[in-house]
Amino acid sequence: MSAEEPAVMDRTRLAFVLTAALALVPALGVAQTSFTVGSVTAAPGTTVSGMLEVAPKPGDQGTSIPFTIVQGSRPGPVLALIAGTHGMEYPPILALQRVASSLSPRNLSGTVVLVHVANMPSFLGRTIYYSPVDGKNLNRVFPGKADGTLSDRIAFALTGEIIDRATHVVDIHCGDGNEWLRPYTYWVTTGAPDVARVGREMALAFGLDHIVIDMERPADATASVYLSNTAILKGKPALTVESGALGRTDEASIARIEEGIAGLMKYLGMTAEGPPPVEHPIWIGRSQVLRSAHSGILFPLVEPGGTVAAGTLLAYITDFHGKRLEEIRAPFDGEVLYVVATPPIGKGEPVAFVGERAQAPPTR
Repeated sequence: MSAEEPAVMDRTRLAFVLTAALALVPALGVAQTSFTVGSVTAAPGTTVSGMLEVAPKPGDQGTSIPFTIVQGSRPGPVLALIAGTHGMEYPPILALQRVASSLSPRNLSGTVVLVHVANMPSFLGRTIYYSPVDGKNLNRVFPGKADGTLSDRIAFALTGEIIDRATHVVDIHCGDGNEWLRPYTYWVTTGAPDVARVGREMALAFGLDHIVIDMERPADATASVYLSNTAILKGKPALTVESGALGRTDEASIARIEEGIAGLMKYLGMTAEGPPPVEHPIWIGRSQVLRSAHSGILFPLVEPGGTVAAGTLLAYITDFHGKRLEEIRAPFDGEVLYVVATPPIGKGEPVAFVGERAQAPPTR
């Protein structure tokens, strides 16, 4: 352990204590205050919307990030809900529009900040994974750079204006336009034990029955890579949620997100009503994303939610003349959490995600 690490841990624990204290503020009779993102301020008991501007740089025109602040009439946690990190993941975007319109600030303790479309270039360009402007995956460049490419600057703006001002964060995803996915959440165990413990409770409160235990996120806050991991390394409990697939806008996937948010807000003490936590979660321990070694045409052979034995052929890849180049097989007995279900495949891109069921994890 370096000389700096104890100080980092102390700051992380302090941040967690402050987060917990915020949740108790209503009981102490402290008055609610206004809340600001960018140039937009919400007074207590109001809902306001605006755009977080990312200024242009040579080579791009910049972008705008639409958001809504629902500022409760009473103090409490600051919950950031972020959709559209990947632009072709539509159910989270549609769910947050419904949540923003249904929340009553008069009946809310704390603040909800809803980022409706984090990655506008990808959304308007209808691209999977990568920005059409700089070719980067927004959810691989956090905490971002003020002087970087457009994706870097979007991440920098989200980190400074949203994550830094929140006490709890949810990055809401689904299967991208090419991915067929069953619903699940990631419980990320990186960071301080107290932060991980609250993250576990948040995953249960969100209500999805499959919870992937992710113990392999980066521990360097200056290279946090992922949006939710950025929050966790700043001492803010966070989740990544997956509900939806293949560019669809089905009602079940949208409603599942709405219900999860309602359950989470009840757990955080922000609202009085909401569904209960999942009673019998399925914990996924060992897991592996299987990637292609070639560019070509993909032929998937399995569906999400199905169980597979080690060695099961999940998919194969041919060249553009039909010659089989590669077979993708299950690395162990497990369940298919997602599979790419459209023909195009690039070298290094994911083909399938397989997870193995685990015993219930410790509360840490």
